[in-house]
Amino acid sequence: MDTFKKLKSFFWPYKRLLFISLLALLFVTGITVVYPIVLQITIDEVVLGERYPLIPFLAFGFIVIMAVKGLATYFHQYLGELFGIKSVYDLRNALYKKLQKLSFKYYDNAKTGDLMSRLTSDVESFRAFLSFGFSSVVRITLIILISLGVMFYYSVPLALVTMASMPFLVVVTARFDKQVHPAFRGVRKSLGRLNTRVQENVSGIHTVKSLSREDFEIGRFANSNQNYRDHYLHTASIWAKFFPLMELLGNISVVVLLGYGGHLVIQGDLQPGELVAFFSLVWYIVWPLTDFGFVINQFSQAKASGERLLEILEQREDIQEITNAKKQTQIKGHVTFEDVTLTYVEEDDAALKSISFDAPPGKVIGLIGATGAGKTSITQLITRFYEPEQGSVLIDGHPVQQYGLKTLRRNIGFVLQEAFLFSTTILENIRYGNPDATMDEVMDAAKRAQAHDFIIDMPNGYETLLGERGMGLSGGQKQRIAIARAILINPRILVLDDATSAVDMETEFKIQKALREVMKGRTTFIIAHRISALKHADEILVLEDGKVVERGVHENLLKNGGTYQRIYDIQYQDQDTVLEKHPG
Repeated sequence: MDTFKKLKSFFWPYKRLLFISLLALLFVTGITVVYPIVLQITIDEVVLGERYPLIPFLAFGFIVIMAVKGLATYFHQYLGELFGIKSVYDLRNALYKKLQKLSFKYYDNAKTGDLMSRLTSDVESFRAFLSFGFSSVVRITLIILISLGVMFYYSVPLALVTMASMPFLVVVTARFDKQVHPAFRGVRKSLGRLNTRVQENVSGIHTVKSLSREDFEIGRFANSNQNYRDHYLHTASIWAKFFPLMELLGNISVVVLLGYGGHLVIQGDLQPGELVAFFSLVWYIVWPLTDFGFVINQFSQAKASGERLLEILEQREDIQEITNAKKQTQIKGHVTFEDVTLTYVEEDDAALKSISFDAPPGKVIGLIGATGAGKTSITQLITRFYEPEQGSVLIDGHPVQQYGLKTLRRNIGFVLQEAFLFSTTILENIRYGNPDATMDEVMDAAKRAQAHDFIIDMPNGYETLLGERGMGLSGGQKQRIAIARAILINPRILVLDDATSAVDMETEFKIQKALREVMKGRTTFIIAHRISALKHADEILVLEDGKVVERGVHENLLKNGGTYQRIYDIQYQDQDTVLEKHPG
């Protein structure tokens, strides 16, 4: 029960609903056991005793009992469902809140499909046990105890003989629980992998089709699906093996009951009606014990799901605020790196190695280098998406760790290499970082990003609904909307991570011209592969293998004859000249 104890804070506040539901269950269970007693009275007193005037009273009493049971059943089921729904409402919110707080380091290794599986099917499995599992345990316990009490009241010897096989049924049930829990954990994991496979395929469908890899993806899905099927079949085989055995032990009790009970009736030690009631009561014990296998089944699923949910809730948050973090709304934007080293994965090569530079407010810093050189890593340290292994990152002379995360990130406009747009209107996408912005401010930001003209040409203008990830827009249009979104928050630090990579040269020129006005008074970092995007920077850092190998302005770097000039030659001179200068 450790898993449930750790998750207790989510369902225990609603314990009142659970207890009222269980109280209603007590009425339902007690009334259920009345049925055999009514049957016994009908046979022994009315039929054999020829007390026929009792029939109307028995009929009326039975109707009243049924009405009370129906009312109690309603409260039990409704309040039980309400208990589970309210509990997982809080749990789901806590999981989503936790996912928002986890750093990029966690998402580097997490699978989207698996996370979706945890927040949907695992949460639902846990809810099902809260709504019905707890009450099922109580129901089984109550009906067995009450039935045993009535059976011992009728005949102690027959009750003892009938219960002889029950300890074996308990042992079988315990062994079933021991085997079925790990089996269900395997089912949950394989389902997470299956969901991940579907999510990745749907997200990358353009790549799949453009490379004609449909058959390959079908094969990969089939393998994941087979793995899920095999885990489920293994669980089904456990159930198929134990259920008949539990049913056999229950039927043995019934056979013993009929044999010995019949003997007691013949001897006159037991009334026929009591034997019939005994027969009903023994099934009130056998079937609940058999049902206990279903409860264990449900409990094992809930426990496996709870463990997967706890893996998220107990995940360490790498990026945390200090107690007295700075909460001011504005920063100047003076960025300093002091001997900074960053390693994403232990025992891997460092992504950044002893990086140092100074970017005063209003300066434009260009970052250029091959893929994986460390350009994006520098900007991700400014926003504390990651923490440096060594050295310090300062803003306005203070380590970034001294700022509140919201304060820090609201002062940094970030345009990623792959512009992400939400499935909502263009207006809401641009306003995402500044929801209180006026329409005039939105349009001004769009004009600066060279996005206004194509937006107003769309059917509903700024109210045009976008598909998933901005479906319906070209890559350049999506990036210009992302640039407008960054401009609208009026950041003191602006990061353009290859922000014009998806636009043509003419549009890039227009955006760069507009951005020069936006950059005034802001510290700007431009990550680019095209020299044209950053040649006007106040300082350009050329990176190779996580190190700054060259730095300076465009004209001076061209005179050095180093990496920067080689990149310039490749981009601006004809291929023959390049091959002569750089053979091989």
